[in-house]
Amino acid sequence: MSITAAQGFAAAGIAAGIKSTAKADLALVVNQGPRFDAAAVFTSNRVVAAPVIWSRRAVADGVLHAVVLNSGGANACTGAPGLEDAAATAKAVAQSVDCEPDDVAVCSTGLIGVRLPMAAVLSGIATAADQLSADGGDAAAHAIMTTDTVPKQALAEGEGYTIGGMAKGAGMLAPALATMLVVITT
Repeated sequence: MSITAAQGFAAAGIAAGIKSTAKADLALVVNQGPRFDAAAVFTSNRVVAAPVIWSRRAVADGVLHAVVLNSGGANACTGAPGLEDAAATAKAVAQSVDCEPDDVAVCSTGLIGVRLPMAAVLSGIATAADQLSADGGDAAAHAIMTTDTVPKQALAEGEGYTIGGMAKGAGMLAPALATMLVVITT
């Protein structure tokens, strides 16, 4: 079961130092093509984090090249500096995987009201990009966990299709899926 089960996807999950523990806290999922079609569903909550604002814009044209996810800090209720951090995160991913920043979705989960440790995030992106592989799905699923007790992954295969997925979310999905992250590849 892996987010990279579908052909053309690579992933990585690392401990970037975002969390106060040494646990994995940054995941990168990259679509290596040839198609980059994308869709997304976001929380309907009125209060949204900077990564939600960034990612809504990024996916608006129906194209994504990469998704970067961090756990340990939600980058929520961080104002203009949080938006700048989301943009810097997307730019770092874009430079690492050779795409446009607008083709990168940014997802963050964890503590609210605290800015991300951007030095750790940016360094972690470079490390994760170096570790991208078709076998990196399990590590990516572990890296997005917060209060989850096990990584959540799913795989469905049939004649002519493969769908892989990973999710983060335990008992705290309210309000309006605000703390749930899911990435699906096909």
